[in-house]
Amino acid sequence: MRIAVIDGQGGGIGKVMVEKLRLSLAREDVEIIALGTNALASALMLKAGANEAASGENAIIYNAGRVDIIIGTIAVLIAHSMLGEFTPAMAAAVAASPAKKVLLHLNRANVEVVGVVDEPLPHLVDQLVERVRVLVEGKKNHRIPLWGGH
Repeated sequence: MRIAVIDGQGGGIGKVMVEKLRLSLAREDVEIIALGTNALASALMLKAGANEAASGENAIIYNAGRVDIIIGTIAVLIAHSMLGEFTPAMAAAVAASPAKKVLLHLNRANVEVVGVVDEPLPHLVDQLVERVRVLVEGKKNHRIPLWGGH
């Protein structure tokens, strides 16, 4: 199971996600790949416990289709998000990836998602990690399809 955590700017949100994923999924068959829009974000996520890290547009485009789950904020689907760090090509690659996307709904991308509860970031990350844990366990036990039911 390969999980990509995508973040940019300072990498703080990605760092928290990687730390909590690593604690919840302390298994050898789960590989966490940190994909940063810049070297700082990638390095912070690597230090937090990712198995591998890469940064930049090509790294995100190349790896988006080669993982089982993509983790990040809703900004990874929006061109020019993260103060312009997330390019249209990156957003298109993530959107087109067959990977299951488990995303946080932060309002920093100026997008409001109706029907979600406004919670503090730590609570949202806990919910995200729990969802990923269920997906990973489901994949192992063939209970929950990862590819949208296909």
